[in-house]
Parts: sequence; structure tokens; C-alpha cells
Amino acid sequence: MKVFGVDLKGNEATLCLLSLVDGVFHIPDCRTRRLTLADTSAKGLKNFQSTFAKLVADYKVDAVIIRQRQSKGKFAGSAIGFKLEAAIELIADLDVVVLGTTEIKESLRKNPLAVPFSETGLKQFQEPAFITAYAWLMKNNYAPDH
Repeated sequence: MKVFGVDLKGNEATLCLLSLVDGVFHIPDCRTRRLTLADTSAKGLKNFQSTFAKLVADYKVDAVIIRQRQSKGKFAGSAIGFKLEAAIELIADLDVVVLGTTEIKESLRKNPLAVPFSETGLKQFQEPAFITAYAWLMKNNYAPDH
């Protein structure tokens, strides 16, 4: 199983490609770590969507796991972030899951990371996307010990 973990902040989608093969986690190389929406018009959103869809196709991703953001309050996601989420969710034939922070915390409590994040080789800004993908794989019994 190969998934993209996605963390949306402002006009950026931070990505982490994570796969589970024969009970072992792998972090395959990916040609991009972030996708930025420079133009918030319909044309810009379609361009973002097609770029994201191309990444998913090129890496043969089975699912996209998006870290859920708050819709209200001090830490609420931006309107542009919700547009990005919708653009990803509307990609044809793509399994998209929005994973809440409570579910992520519960999954990590039951299945802590085996190695510190600093040893994964990923950039620090990719940590929320990585944690999201890892938590979903563990929550859905794709874990090596299940």
C-alpha cells in the first residue's frame, strides 16, 4: 500500500510519500515535497489539481490522507486551504481520506513511531504529512504486527 500524507497550510500542500511493503515501511523518493497554489482562480485550481493527479498516477498511490484542519477558531484553516482540499478530493478515481487529529493521536498512542522523525530523512516541514500517513496506515491495520 502506498499513500500520500498531505498537510494543507495557506496555499501550500506539503506531501509525504509513504509505503508499506511486506510489513515494512518505506519512504520512497518523491520529486516534490510541496505543491503551491500561486493563482487562486479556477484555472489555477485546475492546474493544481492536474499536477496533484499526475503525481498520484506517476507514483501509483493507492490513497491520499489529508490531515483535517479546524473550520473555526484560532487555528482554523484558510479558505484557500479548503479549496485545495476540495480540488484533491474531486480527482476522479482517487481514494481520499480526511483524518482528524483525534484519530491521529489515538493511532500514534497505540502504535508509536519505531524511529525518531529526525532519522527518516524527511524535511522537518514534512512531519505533519508523514505522521498523518503513518497514523492512517496503522489505524487501518496495515501495520507489520497485525
